[in-house]
Amino acid sequence: MSGRQWMELLMVALLAFYPPTALGNGLRSGPPLPHKVVKDWAKLPKGWNFGECSGVAVDRQDNVWVFNRGAHPVIQFDKNGNFLQAWGEGLFKSSHGMRIDAGGNVWAVDVKGHLVLKLSPAGQVQMVIGRKAGDNDSREYFNEPTGIAIAANGDLFISDGYVNSRVVKFNQDGDYLTHWGSKGDGDGQFNLVHDVTIDSAGKVYVADRTNQRVQIFDRNGTFLGKWTGIGAPWGLIYVAKENAIYMCDGLNNRVIKLGLDGQVKGVLGSQGRVQGKFDYAHNIAVDSEGSIYVVEIKNWRVQKFAK
Repeated sequence: MSGRQWMELLMVALLAFYPPTALGNGLRSGPPLPHKVVKDWAKLPKGWNFGECSGVAVDRQDNVWVFNRGAHPVIQFDKNGNFLQAWGEGLFKSSHGMRIDAGGNVWAVDVKGHLVLKLSPAGQVQMVIGRKAGDNDSREYFNEPTGIAIAANGDLFISDGYVNSRVVKFNQDGDYLTHWGSKGDGDGQFNLVHDVTIDSAGKVYVADRTNQRVQIFDRNGTFLGKWTGIGAPWGLIYVAKENAIYMCDGLNNRVIKLGLDGQVKGVLGSQGRVQGKFDYAHNIAVDSEGSIYVVEIKNWRVQKFAK
């Protein structure tokens, strides 16, 4: 084979993994993730619908919790999409992020209520953090918070948020510990702090949405690094089994898998309304089998992608 033929084959291979649009605008891509959509996965009761779906989380039994802005804010399904329960009617102003702790408690972030609530699996309020809009230096209040990460020791890291530009750390009892961040585009600054996750080594990864980057810190807020060229991070989740982070790139309507070195390991999805595509992919969860769950704002749904 001639040198020219080898070059042509190389270009074909590169274009298969890195589409021209991605190369042209500096957006990094990668190989497709080995997942396929499970059509019509979520089985809602007759007459029910989701509203805008903003948060999703998986518990230790691989049950899936969906946080949405419809009539029934918190809905739990088993891994096969069978409806288990719903609650939260009248409790929230506007849903956003959600995570489940080791004890099965539900942590729900109310973006317009400026609240983070800890709730039992049956929906009883166990703890309230926040109450009204606060400024960037407040120890007690948030201003449109967005997400939460829970460390192995129970410490809480809350991304705050649409108005404030910081991460706030509490202990498991809800006592304030520290916060960091301010408005801007420098290292350690944020422009729309949209989510947060923490790895098994205690590093904190922050979705700096409008700045289109993920910033990395130690658990006390010391800046360690950043990832750029990956799109706009809307939702983040660390998956210990894979030692990787899955991210919703809401701007480009895709899911990407990232190694802890920031390299793109896989890509899933594109913009669209049909099942298998996304419109404002907002947040993400991964179960013990490696299945991916993605909630969307514009398409009012949760989708499951199985290997």
